[in-house]
Amino acid sequence: MGLLLQGERPVFRKLELHVAHGCNLACESCSHYSNHAHSGTVSLEDADRWMGLWSRRVSVTRFSLLGGEPTIHPQLPQFVGLVRRHWPHTQIEIVSNGFFLHRHPSLPTILAADPDARLVISVHHDSEEYRDRLKPVFALLEQWRQEHGFVARVRPAHKNWTRRYEGFGDTMLPFEDDDPRASWEACPARHCKQLLDGRIWKCAPLAYLPMQKAKYRLSDKWDGYLAYRPLEPDCSRAELDAFAALEDEAACGMCPAKERLFELPLPMRQRKARAGTAAQP
Repeated sequence: MGLLLQGERPVFRKLELHVAHGCNLACESCSHYSNHAHSGTVSLEDADRWMGLWSRRVSVTRFSLLGGEPTIHPQLPQFVGLVRRHWPHTQIEIVSNGFFLHRHPSLPTILAADPDARLVISVHHDSEEYRDRLKPVFALLEQWRQEHGFVARVRPAHKNWTRRYEGFGDTMLPFEDDDPRASWEACPARHCKQLLDGRIWKCAPLAYLPMQKAKYRLSDKWDGYLAYRPLEPDCSRAELDAFAALEDEAACGMCPAKERLFELPLPMRQRKARAGTAAQP
């Protein structure tokens, strides 16, 4: 579609920020590599600084706070106000699997007070076991609805789950179907740019690939993709416009050239049993 402008600024349809890299679920072939047991969170101070590098240069239609699992971050509710301060007119969403929402009792008040902020619950499996584990989550959401007039959106993520790479960990491999344009067109997150370390990355698979490299002995087939260079905050206006308008490029070749749907296995992680109690996900 080319470059979108709002006033004098280029527009990013969607900008995402990992507030936490870890996740309590292990969804096979997660495009953010959250099934690979990463850890760590982004501080409010770092996020504020990163946003400040870009908020006067780009407009954002939708800003997503996610991960990993964002509710792992103990200060998650404060990120909503932080985003709103930098982009007063953006749509803000928190994308969560819901299991740790009870850790954030102030969240419904904050979201209910902002008409352009919402909570999206991603449901990652349709089994009876998974649905049973979600019952306390939906009970809490109903309580929030009654007390705050706040309604969360529920998204059945498992219904359109696609494979973004082959293998796992050390054996993970890119697809390299030799058709980057087709890969870009088939990508369900082709407009989901990432804010990481003050730079803006084309997509999650490229942004978090260095985390994979730091943890696993990846094949040298990944070397070309690890050489990808994100947009730096000191870039020129011409470089910014070119990045905002860019669609497919060689790096898109790491992902499949056609949609590869598959049935997601139950993603619950198993905790080690303690003191004779049964292991719990």
